[in-house]
Amino acid sequence: MTDARADALPPASPLDQDFSRPGRKPGKRSGWRLVRGAWKLLVGIKDLLVLVAMLLFFGLIFAALNARPGTKAISDGALLLKLDGPIVEQPETIAPLALLSGGGDTPRQYRLRDVVRAIDTAKDDSRVKVLVLDLDSFGGAYPASLQEVGEAMARFRKGGKPILTYATAYTDGAYRLAANASEIWVNPLGGTIFTGPGGNQLYYKGLIDKLGITTHVYRVGKFKSFVEPYIRADQSPDARAASQALYGTLFAQWREAVAKARPKAQIDAFLSQPDRAILASNGNIAEANVKAGLVDKLGDRLAFGKRVAEIAGAEANKPVGSFRTISYASWVRANPLPSKGDAIGVLTIAGDIVDGEAGPGTAAGDTISKALLDGLAKKNLKALVVRVASPGGSVLASEQIRQAILEAKRQKLPVVVSMGGLAASGGYWVSTPGDVIFAEPGTITGSIGIFGIIPTFENTLAKIGITTDGVKTTPLTGQPDIYGGTTPMLDTILQAGIENGYRQFLTRVAESRHMTPEKVDTIAQGRVWDGGTAHQIGLVDKFGNLSDAIAEAARRAKLDPAKVHAEYLEKKPGFAAFLAEGFEGDDDGQQGNDVFAIAAAERRAVLARALGDVARLAKGGSVQARCLECGGLGPMAKAGDQRLLDLLIAKLEL
Repeated sequence: MTDARADALPPASPLDQDFSRPGRKPGKRSGWRLVRGAWKLLVGIKDLLVLVAMLLFFGLIFAALNARPGTKAISDGALLLKLDGPIVEQPETIAPLALLSGGGDTPRQYRLRDVVRAIDTAKDDSRVKVLVLDLDSFGGAYPASLQEVGEAMARFRKGGKPILTYATAYTDGAYRLAANASEIWVNPLGGTIFTGPGGNQLYYKGLIDKLGITTHVYRVGKFKSFVEPYIRADQSPDARAASQALYGTLFAQWREAVAKARPKAQIDAFLSQPDRAILASNGNIAEANVKAGLVDKLGDRLAFGKRVAEIAGAEANKPVGSFRTISYASWVRANPLPSKGDAIGVLTIAGDIVDGEAGPGTAAGDTISKALLDGLAKKNLKALVVRVASPGGSVLASEQIRQAILEAKRQKLPVVVSMGGLAASGGYWVSTPGDVIFAEPGTITGSIGIFGIIPTFENTLAKIGITTDGVKTTPLTGQPDIYGGTTPMLDTILQAGIENGYRQFLTRVAESRHMTPEKVDTIAQGRVWDGGTAHQIGLVDKFGNLSDAIAEAARRAKLDPAKVHAEYLEKKPGFAAFLAEGFEGDDDGQQGNDVFAIAAAERRAVLARALGDVARLAKGGSVQARCLECGGLGPMAKAGDQRLLDLLIAKLEL
């Protein structure tokens, strides 16, 4: 009997014929089979990729949960601060996938307030037997930040507990911390020499001329030296005098801090004539360090680990030289910030001030102002502390942030400014609404001045036979013309705009500091000051750290400083940051940097900062309030600057 379904089918078409047999010609049927086969293959690949992504995702979660600090009970041991990166006001966020793709090479950043809190809470906790600082790969910090950490170390020692530090060779910044230790160890094959602040920086005028680039600079302030590398081949006398004064003061503060912490150390001889001290030890730098009293013990990591184990206890079932360790991340998590009492808002303005939005470590106008306005609307804030740690940047973003701070004042909140290691140019602009300004003697501030730079390439194009021409309906049509050059009329207008912006800057400072604009102008002109001098000339009111500023804000709100807590107005770390934190863990690597490696790294950082300055200038707004001298005084090059340098070197090596 015939199948009804088969009877219902239409007659076979040519597409349904089997062309695979000999004598048959290929047709559309076989083509569709190939398409369907390819599609099935693509679907299979897609499903496989989805499966791999899911396995990777859940693997990340599992690894992060198992590596997450603070999940295990903290037992007795040594609190280990392996500072393998810089101390900053607000660390940047590292994406978890970047760690898997090689981003883990980016130096870790340590939040200043977390480092200080870790040391202070460990002082009176019986589980912590000794504080250990591994400074082999320390990435530096601004002088005021080093002072704050050093003071916390001094408080720890006064509590009756020892501090041990280790490095193959100490940088100037690392030694300022180590000087507060009860035992300073250095590798016998290493050794330490000191360089002091300063050094050469790059000037691009010769290269710019060879390329035929015309640099149009609009500025006010004879000390506003950020533009000098683009218009000069060397440092101007005014900029040199200002830098000498700033660096001289900061170096004197370094020497004073080291002498106070280690009064028996023969630091002067090692600063003025280090060659004699080293030659007297037959070129053995480490031995010369010991003779001068700069370090206490010579030993490698094995010997250092055994010494720590004598105090903290040896780690069971671990190699010789291991000691019972309390990880820094676990300790910070186990000792969170206070959350009881009335809320004092703390707005952090850290990093370059830029327009738009950005993540932690960059002070983006939209991001910072939104954080503050949301805090004012949603938090029951009693006062506001503005924590500034910035070299400046976009004037537009600086004003946007300032307006948001003024909204807090309109809501009758006391506003106290706390300057960190650096609060210059745009960093001072955003500080002007403060009722009172705190800083440290080593804070770098001032640089009251603005500038704008527009490069044009008419001469560059002319060298290869390219010219420009066209119809213009007004005197400003097509301006600024980067191909054909700017006109005198535009130059006049832009310079007038910069001068007007400078007058606004002077007016804001004058109103804040209760001075006349003329008086402010005498201490402005783009000059950078140390915190001590800034206090003398009226740019700063009081010396003190963030805790002092919070206490002052509480008193101005008629509250007991002991009964308030800091409410940080910043985005909380997301899930991605949580995963990244779990993967970072504690690095047990034992690679050290001797004096030659440190010198090379610091010079490499100089180039990376220069490249970063060029990149930020190219991406930022045309009107800037930024500090040039600040770059070489704090942490080594930011991650982005270092990646730019690595990319350049990779290109050169091709």
